[in-house]
Amino acid sequence: MDEWVMLIQEIGFPILVSFYLLHRIETKLEAIHTALVSINQE
Repeated sequence: MDEWVMLIQEIGFPILVSFYLLHRIETKLEAIHTALVSINQE
């Protein structure tokens, strides 16, 4: 059981940071996509 706790502690934080960064990038990509679509429609 202690091995599982150590594994989660070692791997859990990088996974959390990765998901946070992916979420931030996703919102910025959506904004860029919206801007490009609006430029293309003009």
